[in-house]
Amino acid sequence: MARRITGRSHGDPRTADTRAKVKDDYRPSRDEILRYIAENPDRAGKRDIAKAFALRGDDRIWLKDILRDLQDEGVLTRERKQLARVGALPHVAVLDIFGRDGDGILLAHPSEAVGTGEPPVVSIRVSRGGSGPAPGIGDRVLAKTFPTNEATGPAYTGRVMKIFEKRSDAVLGIFRILQDGTFRIEPVERRQPELIVDKEFQNGARNGDLVEVEPARASRYGLPRAKVLNVLGSLTSEKAVSMIAIHAHDIPHIFPADVIAESEAVKPATLDHREDWRDLPLITIDPGDAKDHDDAVFATSDLDGNNPGGVVATVAIADVAAYVRYGTALDREALKRGNSVYFPDRVVPMLPERISNDLCSLREGQDRPALAVRMVFSADGRKLRHSFHRVMMKSAAKLAYQQAQAAIDGVPDDKTGPILDTVLKPLWDAYAILKRGRDGRQPLELDLPERKILLKPDGTVDRVIVPDRLDAHKLIEEFMIQANVAAAETLEAKKQALVYRVHDAPSLAKQESLREFLQTLGLSLARGAQMRPSQFNGILERVRGADNEGLVNEVVLRSQSQAEYSPKNISHFGLNLKRYAHFTSPIRRYADLIVHRGLIAALGLGPGGLTQDEAARLEDVAVLISGTERRAMAAERDTVDRLIAAYLAERVDDRFDARISGVTKSGLFVQLPQYGADGFIPVSTLNGDYYIYDETARSLFGERSGKGYQLADRVEVRLVEVAPMAGAIRFEMLTDPKPLPDSKRSFHKAKGRARASQSRPGSRGRRR
Repeated sequence: MARRITGRSHGDPRTADTRAKVKDDYRPSRDEILRYIAENPDRAGKRDIAKAFALRGDDRIWLKDILRDLQDEGVLTRERKQLARVGALPHVAVLDIFGRDGDGILLAHPSEAVGTGEPPVVSIRVSRGGSGPAPGIGDRVLAKTFPTNEATGPAYTGRVMKIFEKRSDAVLGIFRILQDGTFRIEPVERRQPELIVDKEFQNGARNGDLVEVEPARASRYGLPRAKVLNVLGSLTSEKAVSMIAIHAHDIPHIFPADVIAESEAVKPATLDHREDWRDLPLITIDPGDAKDHDDAVFATSDLDGNNPGGVVATVAIADVAAYVRYGTALDREALKRGNSVYFPDRVVPMLPERISNDLCSLREGQDRPALAVRMVFSADGRKLRHSFHRVMMKSAAKLAYQQAQAAIDGVPDDKTGPILDTVLKPLWDAYAILKRGRDGRQPLELDLPERKILLKPDGTVDRVIVPDRLDAHKLIEEFMIQANVAAAETLEAKKQALVYRVHDAPSLAKQESLREFLQTLGLSLARGAQMRPSQFNGILERVRGADNEGLVNEVVLRSQSQAEYSPKNISHFGLNLKRYAHFTSPIRRYADLIVHRGLIAALGLGPGGLTQDEAARLEDVAVLISGTERRAMAAERDTVDRLIAAYLAERVDDRFDARISGVTKSGLFVQLPQYGADGFIPVSTLNGDYYIYDETARSLFGERSGKGYQLADRVEVRLVEVAPMAGAIRFEMLTDPKPLPDSKRSFHKAKGRARASQSRPGSRGRRR
């Protein structure tokens, strides 16, 4: 065996002193060769290795045989003309930055799978004083990588060479071929102009394709030109409309091959580290078209004599952490997606179907791993105690909300009849008790109906409905809220890092704006630093059944802060809860998976718990998943707008009943309650007066008449124009303005408010 050689000098693995002592017949050991290749990834060709060890003649033939043996054994792989350790990062690699360590250093994983097992972690070095933007979490970069050879910490360091940025000048559009043979780009954004494409810049696009184009500088005359950069897919198929939102919002929707391979290789969980709960008749209650079921419930009376009238409520949640381990390809992809995205015509899942719809879905009659919480409530709805358990369960029944409600209402079917007395009625009895606690807590109770779009087989809109809000919905919602609270309380008590679901109180500025608005309606909102949801509920109760009920609910909603994820707890204002964490939907939300891992680690429930590295990065992860949630909401909203616009495109010139959903100085936004469609009425089209914007009263009123339009007014409108793929709709107002108090006219004249952008009646033309 060759002697141990340490140190390097200009590519030679030996120091000068060592080289002087080595005899001509010296041959390095296999370990020395492998160490050199790892430390010199950019000088790891056969000639480089021979030169580094000063091998000549027959020794080079010997080296060639050794290197071939190492490749045959699967220890080395050849990339171009360089050799590399199997499972090692190439010297230049594409990396995805996912977080920071405790010292704030950026950390990354390779974007492509490297060997088997967990991917290596790369510590990103950022040169100080360098030009160009600095990399950050979520960026994809090209970097040179260097092994650290340290027992702990990241296996590599990386020096960023390039940040891959999304083209800021590229836009999406629909490629159209006109009758005269010319090419146009139909816009998919409301403020995007139509574009012309010359034949030499068609780039293989066909009529109806969704394309990414680069607009050219606009000319003084005619439409601006563009060239096609990429063809993203055809819009002639079903699910075409949601594809626009997927690309526009950069939502990952195709699972990489290594993620699919990893999901297919997963083995079903066993009873190891689990309690056997398969005899407990837990049931799932979900929408009728649900494909994955991540929560199951059961309830019974508390037999403890010290808790008369109390109940024991049990919630079991799919044990996703059993299959999706930190640092794996599955985990990296789930974090990148952050959550599932739900469109009317498709779902873009956070996890592959093998995980979400099979191994983790709590299917009826099949063994499934779960993380369960058993909660004890007093008769007045106070939670007395709770405990978490890692279990194997078997769902006793898969029910739809309407099906479960019908059974309680006296119309059971073949499935609900046998479990009505033993399972369903105890659940409703428990909900009655939990509702007492909710009523005492007084969370914010906004009354804003949610609409659902039903599609035809071809993916177009069939109709829009407002589903009934059943007690079955409220039961599941309250059970899930209590389970989420229990998770946050347990992790806090164990001093385990977690991601909270937080919701701040309305800002002082929004409070004051709301207060001024309510004063215009003769309503008051008390001042004070400590706002409570009950104060808003009092306002909502006073307008219940009144003409302005919808208006007040809408304005109160707009005054609220946006909920988000954070490792720092500021409570949840809307639910009026001191601590709250998402635990009940790990199949579709990464935040819940983090909480599951935290519980497993804190309670010693077996493998798959939160690691120290993961805990150190929770602040960055919280920012990332808060962003993916907002991205999903925007994409879902845009898709609904486009579907409804396409549905209404055949009804131009029709009249509709509408409600004013927004007021700006440039015009009115109106919504068709029947469809949930939003459109715009430019202020320039409001005839008969010169309209002034009243921000406080959310209204436009005529300078001369004092009559106008206010947020939530019910009006009649005519559909004038529709741009389906942009989701843009323009209406014309048919309802005359209503009288507004003279005090508003005096107020605005005295203050000299800015006027709406419209020419006076009788002047030469209108601004559009």
